[in-house]
Amino acid sequence: MKNQQKGFTLVEIAIVLVIIGLLLGGVLKGQELITQAKIKNAANDLNGMAAAIYGYQDRYKKFPGDDNGAAARWVNPAATNGSGDGQITGEFNGNGAGVESREFWQHLRLAGFVGGDTATKDQPNNAVGGIIGVQTNTGAAGAIELAGLVVCTSNLPGKIANAIDAQFDDGVSSRGVVRGYTQAGSVVADNGANPTRAAAAANYIDNGVTLYTVCKSL
Repeated sequence: MKNQQKGFTLVEIAIVLVIIGLLLGGVLKGQELITQAKIKNAANDLNGMAAAIYGYQDRYKKFPGDDNGAAARWVNPAATNGSGDGQITGEFNGNGAGVESREFWQHLRLAGFVGGDTATKDQPNNAVGGIIGVQTNTGAAGAIELAGLVVCTSNLPGKIANAIDAQFDDGVSSRGVVRGYTQAGSVVADNGANPTRAAAAANYIDNGVTLYTVCKSL
């Protein structure tokens, strides 16, 4: 008796391939939508920071963090005065008592310009798990790249960092009012590493490994 072997027809194989193609297309499209949402959120963070800083300065005539009238203004929870010298000292990811770049966040929260626990001075997180912070100047000592007050956001993959730079500036990491700095690893508050004190990266690399801290001059 002859055995009959049954297999898939060309039509069936074609249908399966079409279904697989649709599934892959949906996954890739979903990933792209997530990436675009992260880019939008990170860009909004930079825009929002500028508005918050200038709003605070307009109301109190001081920069948040540097405000030497904060302690008298807010007593519960207690605020700490800055020096009032017109500069914000400390690193964007700095920690410790009396660091103006951390006092900055509590002053803004107490004034209602950003959300969050008014008792904390911790830097907020961005959409990719990095932090948002401020500092004065970027670049190596004696080779300032961005002068004055800058806002930085960390742990950005190359694609996101490049998109943010292109949205605000020219998409080139080493020039303009937006600079990108290569991280040696994850840069979060309290770890003491600040990539912005070295020279900006030559360009953005999207390899799934390299992370950047992007800073924008205010």
